Amino acid sequence: MSYGALIVTVIVLAAVALNFAFRQILLQQAKFRILATSEQIVQTIDAARAIDVFEPVAPATALTDRANLDHWAGPFTYVQIDELSGYPEAKSTNMGGLQLTPLNDFRAGDEHFEIVRTTDGGELLVLDRLLRTEGAPLAIAQVAEPLDNVRHVLRQSQTILFWSAIGGALLVGGASFFIAGTAIDPIKRLTSAMAEIGSDQLDRRISTTRTDEVGRLAAAFNAMLARLEEAFARERQFIADASHELKTPLTVINANAQLLKRWGNDEPQVRAESLDAIITESQQLAGMVSGMLTLAKADSGDQIPKEPLLIDRLAADVVAHARPRAERKALALEVHLPKTEALVIGDESLLRQLLNNLIDNAIKFTESGRIDVTVTAQDAVVGIDVTDTGVGIEPETAERLFDRFFRSDASHSRVIEGTGLGLAIVRSIARIHGGTVTAAPRPGGGSIFHVVLPAPGNTSPSATVTET
Repeated sequence: MSYGALIVTVIVLAAVALNFAFRQILLQQAKFRILATSEQIVQTIDAARAIDVFEPVAPATALTDRANLDHWAGPFTYVQIDELSGYPEAKSTNMGGLQLTPLNDFRAGDEHFEIVRTTDGGELLVLDRLLRTEGAPLAIAQVAEPLDNVRHVLRQSQTILFWSAIGGALLVGGASFFIAGTAIDPIKRLTSAMAEIGSDQLDRRISTTRTDEVGRLAAAFNAMLARLEEAFARERQFIADASHELKTPLTVINANAQLLKRWGNDEPQVRAESLDAIITESQQLAGMVSGMLTLAKADSGDQIPKEPLLIDRLAADVVAHARPRAERKALALEVHLPKTEALVIGDESLLRQLLNNLIDNAIKFTESGRIDVTVTAQDAVVGIDVTDTGVGIEPETAERLFDRFFRSDASHSRVIEGTGLGLAIVRSIARIHGGTVTAAPRPGGGSIFHVVLPAPGNTSPSATVTET
């Protein structure tokens, strides 16, 4: 509505300005007509001097000639000739009893316009002009035009402008209400609908068929709801999975604690077995909690300080520490490094855990054969491949391997220890470093896990060397 009031104000100001400009135009036209009449008077004086020198006509005589006065005057033009002293000497017939008061002070020039009021309340535009002959002052010519016509035309224009302004104001007011009804009201309804949607109603959507800004706003809000719904669903699933995974070790610990309380003092074997079970499950529980903390840390990646480090040296160190675990299963574990250094910007402890989790996952699911860790540096990218000859993965479950607590094969989940968080941690660490991780079946059996990290300043790839 404030915009409507502003537009109405502009319309009123424009009407006032137009009325003023129109009045000035009418006055200027009247001045031009009066000046034209005064020029005729001057031309008559000059013509009087040019008449036959044997019978000259005095300029003063020509000025006071009634025929000349009536010729100069018109239906709406008055002419009066005054002596230099200001006394009226002659005037046109149409003036009747009207008499003009001359201006005696011509210091500003020989011409002077003024607007004077008549006894009947009218107005006259008067030109006082000092007439000269051969440079000497002769008389004062007063040419006047009533402003009644100007006032009449102005009243008509003011009436037109007034009703135009009223019409414009009504039009703007109606348009303002229409705009409020078609734009502001939908926004209010949209705001009300947004306020009604809570965390337990994220499946709701705002229905709209509009294609304007309001429709785009509703579509953006619906998209945001979809993302929130997906995020809440993941969090609920994570809580449910975490509760399920935590329940098993807690149940085992509780059961063995009760056995210790009842039989521990009398049965040494029961005491030893129960203590072993409690220690094992506690370690499993501690590993799960540690994994959750790592995920939480990875999810807040902006708070993790990063620095330049050589990922090839880090990979060689992680492989060296993991080799004894591989040798206990008679597995060959080798690392392949580029000749040039592979530089990345990241957190050393998190990248070490990423590599360790991938290698540990390969060792768990490989019963025989070999595991290869290959680091490549090409352009601005560093690649890390962990390849094994284990049980392999199904293509349709390759992406889900990185979900929290996901197990690709239920039979393996019962015999292979793990928290179900290792690969989820790998994906989170890769993401906060601006990278990606994918999984795919290895031709001939086994699996390949491929990590890509940004590496500013890296050179083109070269031949690799093998470190055993």
